[in-house]
Amino acid sequence: MLVFADGRTVGTIGGGCYENDAFWKARGALESGRPVLLHYELNDDFAQENGLICGGQMDVHVDPLVPSPHLYIIGAGHVGWHLARAAADADFHVHVVDDREKFANADRFPQACEIVVEPIAEWFERTDLTPGSYVVIVTRGHQGDLDALRALAPKDLRYLGLIGSRAKITRIQDALLTEGIPAEQLRRVHAPIGLDIGAVTPAEIAISILAQLIAVRRGADASALAMKRPRLEAPSPQP
Repeated sequence: MLVFADGRTVGTIGGGCYENDAFWKARGALESGRPVLLHYELNDDFAQENGLICGGQMDVHVDPLVPSPHLYIIGAGHVGWHLARAAADADFHVHVVDDREKFANADRFPQACEIVVEPIAEWFERTDLTPGSYVVIVTRGHQGDLDALRALAPKDLRYLGLIGSRAKITRIQDALLTEGIPAEQLRRVHAPIGLDIGAVTPAEIAISILAQLIAVRRGADASALAMKRPRLEAPSPQP
């Protein structure tokens, strides 16, 4: 039986209450990206109450079939370059956004399905990302990171990450809180970005980011390896 994200179905696994339960488990698997094995006892009290008289047991394997996700790399510097290469090999559709044609071009990013060369803030004004999008902010400076996070924090995205030291991230978060960005929106951001694997070089940092992207994509709990987040507090009201 095929279960679509919008609730449509094709085929059946026998109908009744168990098919209904499996339907909702399938919808959940599409959201989490993780397969699940369901086990039903057809001769228990619940089955008898619902008229399932065949008895026995039934296992249902739910396998989410989702398209390759779109990854937007905001910044075409060293980390962005390494991340694009690795992410393409991991079956992400890579988009690169930067205001420098010297860095954001097809020669450097042959694996990208889209390369955008324009001021980042202007690109965000005309672009509407889908909820399933993955976005990594790795611009060359504080202002680019601030502009990107200001535009992206309110959006419903599958993944949003910001590179930088805890001190830098704290400064950016404080600035956005002062502007009125809700703290709960900033708490959704993976910052510092990536998993704590001791990465030092741009290539290693890119691998740590990709590992976190894959964990989110597959619904794996990688919280034990997540970077320690800076404390996030809403600004005190002015007297």
